[in-house]
Amino acid sequence: MTRDIGLKVADPPREPAEGDAKNPFNGTLPIRGRLFEGTVISASAKSTVVVERDAPAYIPKFKRYARSRRRIHAHVPSNIDVAVGARVMAAECRPVSKSVSFVVVEAGA
Repeated sequence: MTRDIGLKVADPPREPAEGDAKNPFNGTLPIRGRLFEGTVISASAKSTVVVERDAPAYIPKFKRYARSRRRIHAHVPSNIDVAVGARVMAAECRPVSKSVSFVVVEAGA
């Protein structure tokens, strides 16, 4: 049975590992604040991914948009499978480690 995290996202595809406290669906990790979608560009760390999203910046002098990107580190719960190149939805949570303050709540193709 999964816990309601307050977002309209699909339930995780499988059961979590035993004792996974850093899981918003089955553990005690609360979700708050920002929510965004991005692409996984690195999944080499244990249960952590780097998510990149496009953030176009408007330059008023030239009346144009410049391309820019934002990269964040996000924790991956044990019941969600994520691979490089996948589109994911990440939500803000309490700091999980020094550089991780987001958690993956939904993984796409």
